[in-house]
Amino acid sequence: MIHSTYGQVNPVDILNTGRFDFEKASQSAGWIQELLKEQHTPETEEYGISSFVYRRKIPFHPERLLHWVTHYPNTIVRSKGLIWLATRNHMAISFSHAGTSKQLSPAGLWVAALSQEELDVHFNGEVPRTPDWDEQWGDRVTKLVFIGVEMDRAAIERSLDEVLLTPEEMNSSWRNLNDPLPSFR
Repeated sequence: MIHSTYGQVNPVDILNTGRFDFEKASQSAGWIQELLKEQHTPETEEYGISSFVYRRKIPFHPERLLHWVTHYPNTIVRSKGLIWLATRNHMAISFSHAGTSKQLSPAGLWVAALSQEELDVHFNGEVPRTPDWDEQWGDRVTKLVFIGVEMDRAAIERSLDEVLLTPEEMNSSWRNLNDPLPSFR
């Protein structure tokens, strides 16, 4: 067993170890049985695996988001993407989940949050327009990919929609929202 952090492993520990035997693997019962089948059942069908993308142009309420993340649907086995968080309106938040590991971290500034000076330096003064650019909010958006087993997409989307700011909250000061998430550096 090799322990690693963020996949940092010495290649010498895993390459050319001599532990893989192609002959033995090619003769394994599972391999031969799969070849003998007349029709292959894709794993997506066999195990009920599916995926979908959740996209919204409304920010999440930080307190409700934290509650949602801590009560995560157990049918989701992997998810990743960008989050728009109301109290961190200038910053795109990266969300990553695999198994029991969940991580929120800074992913950079939204282009729409850049100063004119930063736009001049990075984009020759012009705001790059993305296909889903919004005139009021620019490139701010939540895009999350979910992969899971027998997920109820509609229920997951409804539960996430309840985490978004309400119309009343959209029209109020977002600075007054309770934000229990740790600060990002």
